[in-house]
Amino acid sequence: MTTTPLNLYDEIERNKKKTVLILLLFPLVLAGLIYVTVFLIYYFAGSSAQQVTQSINFQEINLISTIAACITIVLAIIWAVISWFGGDHIVLDSAGAREISRSTHPEIYVLVENLTIATGLPLPRIYIMDDESLNAFATGRDPEHASLALTKGIIKKLNRAELEGVIGHELGHIANRDIRLTMLVATYIGAISLMGQILIRLASRTRGKNSGQMKLLLLILGLVFIVYGAVFAPLISFALSRRREFQADATSAYMTRNPLALASALEKISTDSRVEALDGKSIVAAACIAHAGAPQALTSLFATHPPIEKRIAKLRSM
Repeated sequence: MTTTPLNLYDEIERNKKKTVLILLLFPLVLAGLIYVTVFLIYYFAGSSAQQVTQSINFQEINLISTIAACITIVLAIIWAVISWFGGDHIVLDSAGAREISRSTHPEIYVLVENLTIATGLPLPRIYIMDDESLNAFATGRDPEHASLALTKGIIKKLNRAELEGVIGHELGHIANRDIRLTMLVATYIGAISLMGQILIRLASRTRGKNSGQMKLLLLILGLVFIVYGAVFAPLISFALSRRREFQADATSAYMTRNPLALASALEKISTDSRVEALDGKSIVAAACIAHAGAPQALTSLFATHPPIEKRIAKLRSM
């Protein structure tokens, strides 16, 4: 039985479309949860059929849902501004990465420079992590302010073509604005969780003669936001992350015209990808080309990366 080779351009376009669909789930799922929750609170507020009918005020439901959504957006914007200008430094510092120069590592600079010239990307700042494992990641808010970090081990243990494939993968994240996307998604989830805490605190402080229903409404809405931020949003985020890894692999194949080199590199990386400095720092570890710290017992729904065997198979079929 023969398999049809993947068309590289079709694969890139397919990944883009799936990314858009996944991103649409964030507001749609939240809006649905808020609306259904508010509707059910109003619906069960009455004890008789007539009271139930009278208790449902769709104008109030729409107003409360809109206010909650607007406050969440404002919190997300504030959080995003903070992450936008300081996030990359925090990531690099937590990984113990140090910047290198052209004079100390000319071979690395040449590899990165050749790929950036060929693709029209600005040259990112290059960092090395003092670790003998095989891993790499990219960070920065946009291509003009991007950084690329490689472990000592990946530089030593991969051949030139394989290392070029890895660098192409990370430059793919930069070119596809994945770093910005990941940062904004993390900001959005953080703002959602914060909104949930605010609503619960408001519920505890609500006073007045007829405050019972409002307290219940705020409390349940707060719990909905917290559950969404802790369960639903991360699941969508994981799906998005897996899709962007496939996209970065395809972009690397497009840049280097050598998908087999990246497939070979991933095979070697899978044998030793744990960076000790990233133990306990799951957000940074998830940005790496391979996430060694991902729990193995959980289903693929909770994975930030697709199975490495599946990535290798896709690359070999291109």
